[in-house]
Amino acid sequence: MKIKALASAMLVASVILTGCQHHGPAPGGANGYPSGPVTMTAGANPGSGFDLTIRAVVDALQKEHLVDVPLPVENRPGASGADFLATMVEQYRGKDDQISVTSLSMMINELRGKSKYGYDDVTMIARLMTEYFVVVVRADAPYKNLNDVLAAIKSDPARVAVGAAHDDEAPFDLLVSAAGGQPSSVHYVTHEGGGDQIKALHDGGIAVAIGGVSEFIATVKSGDLRALGVLAENRLPGLDIPTAREQGLDVTLANWRGLYGPPDMPQGAVAYWQNVLRKMVDSPTWKQTAEKSQFTTTFMIGDEFQTFLAKTQADLATALKEAGR
Repeated sequence: MKIKALASAMLVASVILTGCQHHGPAPGGANGYPSGPVTMTAGANPGSGFDLTIRAVVDALQKEHLVDVPLPVENRPGASGADFLATMVEQYRGKDDQISVTSLSMMINELRGKSKYGYDDVTMIARLMTEYFVVVVRADAPYKNLNDVLAAIKSDPARVAVGAAHDDEAPFDLLVSAAGGQPSSVHYVTHEGGGDQIKALHDGGIAVAIGGVSEFIATVKSGDLRALGVLAENRLPGLDIPTAREQGLDVTLANWRGLYGPPDMPQGAVAYWQNVLRKMVDSPTWKQTAEKSQFTTTFMIGDEFQTFLAKTQADLATALKEAGR
């Protein structure tokens, strides 16, 4: 299936185990770069995957003393990152003091016509990680597994509100399609990330949510939420969550996340951040975060990163077409 091909492109062909690499100290940029603050932006609300990622990067860079200038974090939510992507392209061209986090959402937004910009309109700096999607409900929800949810949606879509960021609709569409349903019938309620989804689940605004494992892992482990299924090939270490495949749904899909800068970002600044980030992903602080948040470090830069982006976008376009979206 093309779904498998997409997951393969994202994990098998591109995983680099950073612990097996040796990196020297990250050199400073030309002319003393950076000489002032560099704004680190999440194009989504606090508690979202974007937010958790950019804050993990800043935390590791500062705790490991890899960057000695301020790294203020800003949340600029809107259309799963598409709004800030437009700002980056249209307002910050050529700047060296703006960095943002992105993911599969950048591709989905462009493919679905929600954004006129994509990865080739900005400076892609580095891929950092891969994590899987998970479907969660309240602990007292009547749904015991993925098939219960999908059967309810197939029977009466309007009665099952599914909380998802725009980009997270795609993996849920694939589940619905695999169960013989119509993705176009799903009643989605848009949320910018896990923090908003968790609140909506408790308030009763949604019945089900889908997002990255890192967005829900704390509430699942505490018993506050219940995970119905993860879109991974195998169960994730330390988490007793059945895969979609175990439930008869042959869907595996992972999300990548990385950092980008404005179009025409000075090459010296790009090289600086690539070197610093290469060292960061080998640091104890980053490795502890990765273990806690259940994501896999998949560091990538340069031509390899560009090849990955092109292949993944092509595979994603095919998968979305097969799902009727």
